[in-house]
Amino acid sequence: MEPKTARLTLLIDPNKKAAFERLCALQDRTASQVVRQLIRDYLALHGVEYPTSEPGANESVPVGEADPSQARPRSRRSPPRPAKRHTGRRKA
Repeated sequence: MEPKTARLTLLIDPNKKAAFERLCALQDRTASQVVRQLIRDYLALHGVEYPTSEPGANESVPVGEADPSQARPRSRRSPPRPAKRHTGRRKA
């Protein structure tokens, strides 16, 4: 098991937090366990490697080779719109 010494603090809507905690409890998992898995999945999705902290492990984890059965579906939100390009011309 990797050591858990770094802290991540974030602000979230109280209703979403309560719903998230209820879902975690139904799945017999803590919110921290789920968030750690989400972070691992997000790193894997983007091919980010990071050094392992487990005793005896001296190499980076190529997260692109994560277990595909643990993958989460991508968000259904639309991608951000591209910024408007400035042409340098002014309207008359």
